[in-house]
Amino acid sequence: MPKMKTKRGAAKRFSKTGSGKIKRSKAFTSHILTKKSTKRKRNLRKSGLVDPSNASTIRKILPYL
Repeated sequence: MPKMKTKRGAAKRFSKTGSGKIKRSKAFTSHILTKKSTKRKRNLRKSGLVDPSNASTIRKILPYL
């Protein structure tokens, strides 16, 4: 059986936490920042966790995560 290929775009966006959950970064941080409040931009800098309903799909496309 050959090795499975990792989806490289997904590998750059997701990582695993110590407890095995999948970590992600938040969207809406790249442009049009003048209308967003400082508090909103500060909270967008923090990382988030992938919802459990999507986690199984991400584990399939990242077999060695």
